Amino acid sequence: MDVQTRRLRYFVALAEELHFSRTAARLHIAQQALSKQIRELEEAVGAPLLRRSTRMAELTPAGVAFLEAARATLASLDEGVEAARRLARGEAGTLRLGYVVGGALELTRPILEEFARRHPHVQLELREYNHGDRSAGLAAGSADVAFLRPPISAPGVGRETLFVEPLFVALPRGHPLARRAAVSVRELLEEPIAVGDGQDVVAERFWTLDAYREPGTPRRIVRAHSLTEELSLVSAGIACMVTSAALARYTPHPSVRYVPIDDGPGVEVALGWREDARHALVERFLEAARAVRDRETELVHAIEHPNLS
Repeated sequence: MDVQTRRLRYFVALAEELHFSRTAARLHIAQQALSKQIRELEEAVGAPLLRRSTRMAELTPAGVAFLEAARATLASLDEGVEAARRLARGEAGTLRLGYVVGGALELTRPILEEFARRHPHVQLELREYNHGDRSAGLAAGSADVAFLRPPISAPGVGRETLFVEPLFVALPRGHPLARRAAVSVRELLEEPIAVGDGQDVVAERFWTLDAYREPGTPRRIVRAHSLTEELSLVSAGIACMVTSAALARYTPHPSVRYVPIDDGPGVEVALGWREDARHALVERFLEAARAVRDRETELVHAIEHPNLS
């Protein structure tokens, strides 16, 4: 049976009005056209749906039964259309959010809350990635958007900065530089530096201060499999670790002292995405993240200028 959606809507409207002329005016069609559509609907259904008297109408028992089905059908169809439109607008679906350790720090929660408030129909899937994937799933396509700590070697990944943290060095408590209020990059170039095993080349060069070394100058690198292992190497006096202010704030250690590197580069925290997959949901998440970053100026200032005394 081929029943047009238009005819269903006409029938439901007529069942509500029970008056042909009022229904035709409501639908902005001629009364004759309305009558024709209802007759064709009855022919398709194979049962009289209305009793007619001049311009009035009354539902038959078959019409009462059909009205319930017609309303359910139209409601389901309208719901499906709206769901499709929400998906197209980036207001529904599933968004995969990757992040490296720490995410966006204190901005993480307000960004997630803002996104959830704006788009309650979107399911957000979060996954943390270790040193082995500094792109937090973007390079492999397992994340749609990610909180990153550039630089990383991931072609085709776009990013927008959320904030920039100061650079610190984690030193054993007994190290001569640990008593200093600040150190320079040059003072660290001959020190053994702990780095996570499996980091990409660009990230490793950043965290081992390669940009400040003379060409051909060897690095003294001590590999670790996790952040806790890096801290263990530092506390044991085996290596130092170049890190961000966030680690100093969140991971105090009795045998480790964090000292700011006063002439080092800032540590960027950014929101990243695949340039070839910047779909509507990604755009909506970017909008929410920007709104929070631009609104929470005091919070961003506190992250970028931490008081660790």
